[in-house]
Amino acid sequence: MAPHAHIAVYKALYRSFGGFAADVVAAIDQAAEDGVDIISFSITPNRRPPGIATFFNPIDMALLSAVKAGIFIVQAAGNTGPSPKSMSSFSPWIFTVGASSHDRIYNNYLVLGNNLTISGVGLAPGTVGDSMYTLIAPNHALKNDTTNANDMFLGECQDSTPLDQKLIKGKLLICSYSVRYVLGLSSVKQALHTAKNVSATGVIFYLDPFVIGFQLNPTPMHIPGLIIPSSDDSKVFLKYYNSSLVRDEASKRIITFGAVAKILGGLKPNYSNSGPQVMYYSARGPDPEDSSLSDADILKPNLIAPGNFIWGAWSSRGTDSSEFQGEKFAMISGTSMAAPHVAGIAALIKQKFPEFSPAAIGSALCTTATQYDRQGGPIIAQRTYNSPDSAQSPATPFDMGCGLVNATAALDPGLIFDSGYDDFFSFLCGINGSGPAVLNYTGNSCGTPTINSADLNLPSITIAVLNQSRTVVRTVTNIANDETYNLYWSAPYGVSVAITPTRFFIQKGQKQKITFIINAIMNSSSASFGKVGFYGSQGHRFYFPLSVISKIIYNTTIT
Repeated sequence: MAPHAHIAVYKALYRSFGGFAADVVAAIDQAAEDGVDIISFSITPNRRPPGIATFFNPIDMALLSAVKAGIFIVQAAGNTGPSPKSMSSFSPWIFTVGASSHDRIYNNYLVLGNNLTISGVGLAPGTVGDSMYTLIAPNHALKNDTTNANDMFLGECQDSTPLDQKLIKGKLLICSYSVRYVLGLSSVKQALHTAKNVSATGVIFYLDPFVIGFQLNPTPMHIPGLIIPSSDDSKVFLKYYNSSLVRDEASKRIITFGAVAKILGGLKPNYSNSGPQVMYYSARGPDPEDSSLSDADILKPNLIAPGNFIWGAWSSRGTDSSEFQGEKFAMISGTSMAAPHVAGIAALIKQKFPEFSPAAIGSALCTTATQYDRQGGPIIAQRTYNSPDSAQSPATPFDMGCGLVNATAALDPGLIFDSGYDDFFSFLCGINGSGPAVLNYTGNSCGTPTINSADLNLPSITIAVLNQSRTVVRTVTNIANDETYNLYWSAPYGVSVAITPTRFFIQKGQKQKITFIINAIMNSSSASFGKVGFYGSQGHRFYFPLSVISKIIYNTTIT
């Protein structure tokens, strides 16, 4: 994302047991001491921090110190979606990134003898030409002295010893992709080794029905093969195979394997997909303010970036994934893949605007994000862990923040919403009962004035509880040439919005305050969303989200 950028790597976690917060804090402190400009932080806590607020935890406080030193922090939102309040990145000084799909997909296909086509995943070549190949399951291809035909390990194709090579040679071997693959107890690589030992033409993995909600990444295979990622498609495939077996009426032995198929390879990418979509696993807002799940007046995530099926450099000696062992690149999914995209773009912004504060970089990223997919429609969010493609709806700011990152536009934002360490310190001091925690983490005592989270100068407005009316002020700074801006907006449902001014001229380097008066016009506990558009006379145009959760137009009292 950022050619010629220098990369510093700090190891604080280990695969076998994870790690300790103290090690992570030490790594952050060392990075700050080394003078880095950006921290890409693909680490989230394994539980919501206890205490008076989620913001008061050792890691977020260490990252606040890094922000004080001028470092921009990018953190993965976490892979705990799609439930509301599943967010694992909490603080306003951290730029939180969710994961989206993109327009590049790798599909291979299985064409059955009954002309049915089933989509699969697998970075594998196809079978040769248009020839159809006989299908055979390992429990139907045992040597004469083998009796344990129902062994799970056998069905997963992890051992070639009991299999009859003469019977399997030239056929497509059927293997069960069970939960043992998910746990790392069985592997595609071992199944391919088994297939090679028995001279199979290729391998077809069907999904065990107990593997629920697990995303299958395209896996490299050096022989024709694919994994059927759908349990429903797997049932259809097995029904075809079993119904095509011809057995001797007396002995019930199989005398003919009638099922045939061919594999259409998946080594070439397909760019016809209409991305992006918010992935089902990407953690969602609203931002939980404390362990009791009260909502914070802070938008999370801040935006989304490509995080699904991402190619990344891989150590050929790495053992984190048996499927990619020996490979130099791996295809991985998660918000940890999305965050580095944004970190790289942040480096480009920092290169162009070296004077930018961390908040200014975040503002440039957020205000220039897009809310539309490649077809011009709204970005869609997957809503269920199981069968995510079957339950989708337009994404809200609690799914995608400001939208999908736009690298080109982020280098010319026009206006920025800036803030600094002192603002975040005042915000922390404004939390009821936070004095001792602030002193403990920062070494400074709270004074006056303090500010509420909704009053932080962020490129968004989020109000957890709108009790009748709220006035919010934002200040923009013009980093481009002199320009006139017109403001247009759509109010969240159940809310009225008045903005002053609705038109202003701003010179380069100057600031402009904008006042928002937000009124509840109905009682509701359901979140609703609007947006404010800034249209500049020199071509700068951006939106920022306006989110209101609970609305109260009056308080009822029982007498």
